[in-house]
Amino acid sequence: MLNRVRADFPILSEKVYGKKLVYLDNAATTQKPKSVIEALNHYYSATNSNIHRGVHFLSQKATEQYEATRDQIQKFMGAQSRKEIIFTKGTTDSINLVAQSYGRNILKTGDEILISEMEHHSNIVPWQILAEQTGAKLRVLPITDQGELDLTKIHDYLTTKTKILSIVHISNSLGTINPIKELTQMAHKVGAVVLVDGAQAIQHVPVNVKDLDCDFYVFSGHKLYGPTGIGVLYGKEKILNSMPPYQGGGDMIKYVTWEKTTYNDLPYKFEAGTPPIAQVIGLGAAIKYITDLGFDFIQKQEHLLLEKATEALKKIPQLRLIGTAEKKSSVVAFILEGIHPHDIGTILDQEGVAVRAGHHCTQPLMDRFKVPATVRASFSFYNTVEEIESLVSGIKKTLEIFK
Repeated sequence: MLNRVRADFPILSEKVYGKKLVYLDNAATTQKPKSVIEALNHYYSATNSNIHRGVHFLSQKATEQYEATRDQIQKFMGAQSRKEIIFTKGTTDSINLVAQSYGRNILKTGDEILISEMEHHSNIVPWQILAEQTGAKLRVLPITDQGELDLTKIHDYLTTKTKILSIVHISNSLGTINPIKELTQMAHKVGAVVLVDGAQAIQHVPVNVKDLDCDFYVFSGHKLYGPTGIGVLYGKEKILNSMPPYQGGGDMIKYVTWEKTTYNDLPYKFEAGTPPIAQVIGLGAAIKYITDLGFDFIQKQEHLLLEKATEALKKIPQLRLIGTAEKKSSVVAFILEGIHPHDIGTILDQEGVAVRAGHHCTQPLMDRFKVPATVRASFSFYNTVEEIESLVSGIKKTLEIFK
């Protein structure tokens, strides 16, 4: 099964510096199966056209494919209506849309926005900007030394002043899986609206927004084995209807005069201009691939890899794991005593092992653990136990070089 799956990803047979590529940077972006690459190629070679406004054959075919992906995503996420699925540029774009279109219109001085210490910069900076614009206060829920939310302090932070809780589902730097359903219930009890950053979750665990009951859920296509430049914002229909457009232009309107513009219905009210048509179609192919593969296989394989990697890394005395939550996704982050993560990443690269070294767009989190950066190896279902052995071998070589 694993060999068949790996054969679906052409890049995995590539060589780096004459060595077989070991791709362990999946949290940054995942590789693409042939079906996604072929979907992009087919659009450009057979149905390339702008959508919605054309009456000719190509336009109608492209529109059908584009809108079919919206239906796919509605089903994939368990949304109530296709109107709740908005196409954006990515997770960052989706969060900014909510901050400016929803948050800017409801927040006032004295209100609070709650995030956590483990957030990505894309779930920090838009809220900082919003707080400056509205006079609201940004509060940060602390985490434990293991990298879990400190829920013993939740009621000190989540209060009737909290109007928005924006929280990551799975941490990109730690792999921690947060209890989203429980957090959403607590937030709703105090009247807060909940946005979930699902950029690192949607590809690893089944997500049902109806069950989670979150008000917004966002993710990026390129982390879900799809193209870059495409993301999704799910929002409850009632809330989306109450929000003004984020951008103005073509397709988000019903009628334009010099005196007044009437806005389009959902979801098009938030999709101004020519959308990323090819990317949306490619995302549809990626979701079909994941759905056909099944989360049972995905979770079983990734859990095995996380288990094997954690076990192997713990045996290296000079290595310190950053993020040891009880509930984790397939990410291991670490430092080696006296060796900068960038040096480790460079040596691993020479061995053909691709990892990420740096602050991972979570500088406040690095400050929390008193480290400038970490090395992060992140696994996908197409990775193997042998590739973990290559990672460990590369780490040992690094230690020898810096001995």
